[in-house]
Order: sequence, then structure tokens, then C-alpha cells
Amino acid sequence: MALSNTKEPSAAEYAGDEVSAIVLDPGYNTTRAGFAGEDTPKSILPTYYADVDGKHIFGDHFIDSPRANIAIENVMNREGIVQDWDTAERLFKYSFVSNLTGARPRKELIPYSANEAHYPTRNIQNEAEETERCLEDNPLFMTEPPNNPTKAREKAIEIAFEQWGTPAFYLGRTGVMSAFAAGKSIALVVDIGASQTCVTPVYDGIMLKKGAVRSPLAGNYISSQIRASLASNQPPITITPRYLFKNRSRVEAGEPASIVPNIMPPEFRMPQPSFRAYQEESTLKEFKETVLEAWTGPSGLLTTYNGINQEELAKTHSPRHFEFPDGYHQDFSSERYRIVESLFDHRAYIPPPPDSEDAALYPAPTAEQTLPAMIKQAVNACDVDIRPHLLSSIVVVGGASLLTASYNSIVTRLDSELNRMIPSTRIRITSPGNVYERVFSSWVGGSILASLGTFHQLWISRKEYTEGGAGIVEKRCK
Repeated sequence: MALSNTKEPSAAEYAGDEVSAIVLDPGYNTTRAGFAGEDTPKSILPTYYADVDGKHIFGDHFIDSPRANIAIENVMNREGIVQDWDTAERLFKYSFVSNLTGARPRKELIPYSANEAHYPTRNIQNEAEETERCLEDNPLFMTEPPNNPTKAREKAIEIAFEQWGTPAFYLGRTGVMSAFAAGKSIALVVDIGASQTCVTPVYDGIMLKKGAVRSPLAGNYISSQIRASLASNQPPITITPRYLFKNRSRVEAGEPASIVPNIMPPEFRMPQPSFRAYQEESTLKEFKETVLEAWTGPSGLLTTYNGINQEELAKTHSPRHFEFPDGYHQDFSSERYRIVESLFDHRAYIPPPPDSEDAALYPAPTAEQTLPAMIKQAVNACDVDIRPHLLSSIVVVGGASLLTASYNSIVTRLDSELNRMIPSTRIRITSPGNVYERVFSSWVGGSILASLGTFHQLWISRKEYTEGGAGIVEKRCK
């Protein structure tokens, strides 16, 4: 992706002011949007939305309220691909209008607003609401997962030009953008997100498709392992969201919770199970951040090193205390390592209850789905002469890479595993030290790229889209 700083833009190229470009980075858990050239996104919204009797509601404060019959849905599937484009278009537009551009009518309607006699104001407002094109003044840089299919790519550019009215568009792979954010044109990007983990080889700023590997062992999988561990606890631990009780009483560690249930009126239709699951996930997120840790001993947690059982050794480490919303609290010892261990050793998998949804969604992983095996598979799929360059430039990003009590425990453990697996090769792993740069790395990379003065060579202009159709995205955005 080499850019020339001397080439003049051709007649078909977009040569506007890139400072106004907007970067959209949709993820399974959150959708980030902001202006190119800035350090962090201004708009961070859940990719989840509330469905209340067919009405869709977006935004943190709205979807967290226990409304009657509320259900929580996601515009993406578990592979990080948009599955509901109608709702996704409204969600992404909401992120632009609510936090970036503000609501505005189409440009061609503006002159009429000054002459109410010629064009009544009420008609202007109604038509503006129906035809609002929120990005008429802003080029759009959008990120996509490595496995994004052609139909989804074409749908994205179609919405950007036809419905949002953007003057220019570009689609960038998340792995490549994370490499740019780390200041590297050659890198092996390990992105541990919410729904999946992607390992993407990047060489000269281009994703090597043959080496891209993904696995479901990511943030949501860790949540399922927490639930499985809590279910096997003695006594079993059930997460009770805050909206289900009025108040709670203090209890001793390990004692049952003491709460006063929140009794709803008989005519009130209770929220759907998906709403409770969404509320439970916020507790699990806190549990990940304060309790969990990857085992960084001399060998794997389920092994013996110099006659010392590592899991027994883990029990001698200081436990972590955690209090659940209903007031139940206890210490967590070696289990806080065991929950994370299956990211590195598939034998550490904790089976969920047989009749649970987790048992169907997250079956026992295979050895090939673990982080070290994915990296080895990705590297081996690339040409021999570039393998050392990739292994010496591994970049770990993604929200789930830091959702542990020890900030860098996953990175430290991954380094040990790879050095044991490939002992004769120089391995170097880096990870952004700033939390925002790690969680929003693909957005940051897109922000950097879209703000470059030479980026006009890569923008797909409206003229090019009109002449080439949606299929141009396959030719221009590799």
C-alpha cells in the first residue's frame, strides 16, 4: 500500500479535504466512529440494540433499561459479519448523527428553507427527515474483518454512496489497520475480539489472505467459560442482574445472597432472556478485568514441571476476591487461571451444563483453535522467506487481550508458548501500552491512514462508483 506524495489526483479521484473524513470501525461488541487524524473515536456505541415490540432502540443508556418485553439483538453474526443490514445502516447512521455530524437535510433542500411561501417549512422537515444524507460533506473510511464476504463489501459501499451520500469511500481490513496503528508495514496481527480471534499476516501493508486464520476462542468464549466455572462452583453461583431486586443485605463470604426481589406489576411483560444475558455480560466483563489471569508459570497449568504440579502451584498464589451484584462474594484461586487456560491448552476446557445454550454455542475446542497453534498455522501458510519477519513482529490487540487482572498476562504467556513451540526463531511480541490503542487499534490505524495527504490515491470517488458500480470495491480495496 505504498503511497506517492508527488502524484497529482486524476479527474476521477477524490481530492477533497481529508481532515473531514470519518472512520467507522464496526465490531461485534461496540461500533466506533470518529474523525480521521484524531487519537480516539468520539462515538462508541454498543453494536447490540434493543427490540421493544418491533421498535429498535440504540445507545447504552436506552438498551440498559428494563422495558416491557425488551429483547437485545446484534446486527452481526458470531463471525463478525453484518447479518441485518437494514438495522446496521440505522445504527451506524445513529453513531454519525448523534455524536459527529448532527442531523441535517439534503443539500438540495436547504435553499427552500429560506422561502416558506414557496416551500412550506413543515414539508421541508418531513422531506428532510425522509431523505437525510448524513455524510454529504464527509468521506467515509470503513473497516472490515478479514473474512468479510464480497456481498457484504458491496453492500457497505452501496449504503455509503446511495443512502449516506458520502463523496468518497474506502474499505480497510482490520488486521492491516492494526499494523498501521503499531507503525508496521510487516506484522502478524493477533486480534482477540469479542466474537472471534483473528490472526492476520500483513506484508508491505497488504493482508496475506492465505495466512489469515480465525477461531471462536475470544471474549465471548471466555464469558462462557466463566459461566461454566460458576455453575460448577460449590455452591453454584447464579448472576442476578440489578434490575431483578430492590436492595440487598450484606452477607459473609460464601454465604447465600440476601436480596429483596423487585416485584413487577401483573400487567408488566418481563424482559426477554436476551436482556438478562446482556446485563449478566456486564458483570462478566468486570469479572474478567479484576479476577482472571493467564497462567505464566514455567509450563502450562495442566502440566508438571520439575515434579511440581502447576495447578497445585497456582493454588498457592494470592486469590482474587469478587462481589456479585446481589451481594454474594468469595475468593477465586486456581480457577481464575483455569478459565483462561483453554486459550492455550484445549484440554483445560470447562464443560458447560449439558442443557445450556453455552453447550451448543461453545463446544470443546480443538488443539488447532488455540492461540499458539493459530499463529503457527498462519505463519506456515506464508512464504518461507517472510516467516522470520512475521514472527519477529507479532502485534497483539483486541479488547479480550487485556480483560485480565494482569494487564499483559496473555501476551507474556503467548511469548512463552511460541518460544517453546518454535525455539530456533527470534520471536518478538508487542502490544500497545495504552488501553484505548489496544481496544481501538483498527480504528486508530484507519484514522492515521485516512488523514494522510497522499490518501487521495486510494479513495473511491462517487464518479468511480457511478461508473464501476458496487463491484469496484473488490478491485480497489484489497
